[in-house]
Amino acid sequence: MTARPVILVSALLAAAPAIATDAHWGYGKGHEGPTHWAQLNPEFATCGIGKRQSPIDIRGAEKASLPEIQFAYQPVQAKIVNNGHTIQVNVPPGSSITVGDRKYDLLQFHFHAPSEEAISGKRSALVAHFVHKGADGGLAVVAVLFEVGAENAALKPVFAKMPTRAGKEVALDGAALDPMAIVPAERAYYEFEGSLTTPPCSEGVRWFVLQKTSTISKAQLSAFRKLYPDNARPLQPVNGRTIQASM
Repeated sequence: MTARPVILVSALLAAAPAIATDAHWGYGKGHEGPTHWAQLNPEFATCGIGKRQSPIDIRGAEKASLPEIQFAYQPVQAKIVNNGHTIQVNVPPGSSITVGDRKYDLLQFHFHAPSEEAISGKRSALVAHFVHKGADGGLAVVAVLFEVGAENAALKPVFAKMPTRAGKEVALDGAALDPMAIVPAERAYYEFEGSLTTPPCSEGVRWFVLQKTSTISKAQLSAFRKLYPDNARPLQPVNGRTIQASM
């Protein structure tokens, strides 16, 4: 995303949020943690010097007549990957979103706990980042926030089969997974320009954070956090960026 508000994502390839590299990085406070990402590899320099980094604390959003996000997600035979940084669900071609005159194809979605983005200083229990790519190579991320409450039926098959070992991939058996069922029916959103939230922290990502939260059960959250207790990048400076809210 270049000149429009947008939200977060882990490093993006169609198959993994972590860009392939010999530099090991993580979320702890040690030398591989977020405060040191820029020093781990010259390709990660933007993590330290970028001015439009994600995630951010969303405050003071300006109401604007933004176009609706037109979702065209299809039920899919998905594959679940533990990539060493999160649980990621890879989807085959055929699902997309359209915002105004821009269409973006869905590549994958993955999770962060707690949510990376914050709303007025508050992070949610979990976030799913739906990562999309446009025909021109531009990236757009739709963020769906979750609070602890009722069990999330749409995510039940995913959380039931999360691989426990990094590098392992499993296919969902039986009925196809419907990504559309994960997205709240109310789709007002915040938009801003941002970056990948993992190395190499590339900027120009268009972020859409849905204002309406969904729920997951305590057991579902615990299952994820057993694998990844805290895989959220610290909040980054807004640096004067415009944050808009759809009406």
